[in-house]
This record gives sequence, structure tokens and C-alpha cells, in this order.
Amino acid sequence: MPEWAPLTKVTAARRHGAEVVLHGENYDEAYARAREVEAERGLVFVHPFDDPRVIAGQGTIGLELVAQVPDLEAVLVPVGGGGLAAGIGVAVKAGKPGAEVIGVQADEIAAMKAAWASGERLTVPPGPTIADGIAVRRAGEHTLALCRRWVDQIVSVSEEEIANAILLLLEIEKTVVEGAGAVPLAALVNKKVALAGKTVALVLTGGNIDVNLVSRIIERGLVKDGRLVRLAVMLRDRPGQLARLTALVAEMRANVLHILHDRAFSRARLGETEVELTLETSGREQIEAVKRHLTGAGYAVHEIVRS
Repeated sequence: MPEWAPLTKVTAARRHGAEVVLHGENYDEAYARAREVEAERGLVFVHPFDDPRVIAGQGTIGLELVAQVPDLEAVLVPVGGGGLAAGIGVAVKAGKPGAEVIGVQADEIAAMKAAWASGERLTVPPGPTIADGIAVRRAGEHTLALCRRWVDQIVSVSEEEIANAILLLLEIEKTVVEGAGAVPLAALVNKKVALAGKTVALVLTGGNIDVNLVSRIIERGLVKDGRLVRLAVMLRDRPGQLARLTALVAEMRANVLHILHDRAFSRARLGETEVELTLETSGREQIEAVKRHLTGAGYAVHEIVRS
């Protein structure tokens, strides 16, 4: 596995008795080292996606979908090297020829999307993505041929969209899904494909995600939804001013999570001080109400937006 593989994935593999070799910055570098280990030890390499038997095994998911969802009209599948999408595409089209099979990649590493469009296996540059399970820079030979025949289209989603999908699955479905598994929902909710009114299946392919990353995703998602906000407010540098400010915030039923009171490094003039408030709110409407309330009380208020 790459050196930066999620700890949960490494630990789980070792718990099942595997020897885990951590090497390289990404899948491709880990793959190259695995082939070296194969030669050094006289082992047999089982390719994670570009192997007809692996593809056939992954295709059994498609058989289950066709059997369990009689009115199935579309399937969204995560795509890295393409084994899962290829297998599911073959199986779904055999049982439901009219159903759409749509592959979803991360914008940062969309090798199959480029190869599917051009018909050639292209190596894309490395890029940072929370969808590490599908961070493959070059599509497989077998998988490209099968995907071009059996997959209707390949779309991609941004890191922000993936993070939001992880949060939606946590909050609504009570399901922990890693970045690679969340890309189908990200594509659906962000309307990367026109599937309104259709019976759609999403393949969620794993829950190997570090708790620290989950916590950061939750915070980013709350900011995006307007449930966390940071406001900078200029105060006169006198006793009681901070208490008055927080009382005004309380009047608007916003919850203060953090206060940064900065004299030395702020934009404030002498005799003033800048206070940053991190607030928990119910959404954008309440944020605007708080800002109006503070402005009406004579404060200069600036919302700090993450770049």
C-alpha cells in the first residue's frame, strides 16, 4: 500500500494476517514495488483490477443488483482502474440491457475518464484526493476495453463534492463510507448525470477512512451548509465590550464555540481590538440575521470565508 494509506485499511489487512508493505506516495508507486517483491520472492501477483477473474468476481455485484432491483434503470459505480465498473457493466447489461452504467472518478485523478474518451490508456499526473481507493493514474488494459463497451459514460467529481457526500451518508444514512465509495452519491446530488425520476443504485465500496479525516470532513461540511460560521468583529478596547458582544449573539440564539481575542496581530487600530467568533447556527438565514443584529448594534462585522 502507499505510505499514506489510511491507518484503518493497514490495520484491518494486518488483522487478517496480511504482511503489509508500505511504499511510495500513491497506488502506482506501491504497485511497482509489489511487482518487484513478486520477482524477488517468486510470488504470484494478483492484480487488483486488470485481471479477468477479478473483474468477473466484481461483476457479481451487478448480478445481485439486477436480481434485487427489478425496475433498475441506472447504476453509479466508483472507478479507479476500472475493474469494478467493467464487471458490473457486463453483468448489468446482460440482465438489464436498457439500464445505464455510469462510472464516477475523482477530478484529481481521472485516468479512466480520459482513456474512455480517447480510446487510449493515458497516464495522468498524480494529485491529492480523499478518494485514495480509486487514485489510479492509468486505466487497465482489460478494463478499458470492457468499460468502453459496457459503461455508458464516465463522470468526475471534486474533492468538496466527495467530502459533502461522505457527510450526507453519515448524517442521513448513518453509514461510514470512504472517499472512493462516496463518489457515486457525489455525482448524483451534484447532477453530474441526468437521472431524475429514475430508479438508481449507488455502489458504496468501502469504509476505510481515518477518524481524523472524518472529523475534518464533518467540520468542512458544516461550514458549507452554513451551520458553522466565523465572524470578525471590531470592538472598542474597553472592559465589558466582549460580554456585550456575546450577549447580542445569544439574543439571536447562535451558539458560541470559540472566541479569539487578538490585539497584537489584527487589523485593529490602537484603542480597538478584533474578535473572531466561531458560531454554531441553523443555517445561512440565521447567519445573516446575526450579522444584521450586530451591525444594527453598531459593530463592523466581517464573515471569514475559507479560500
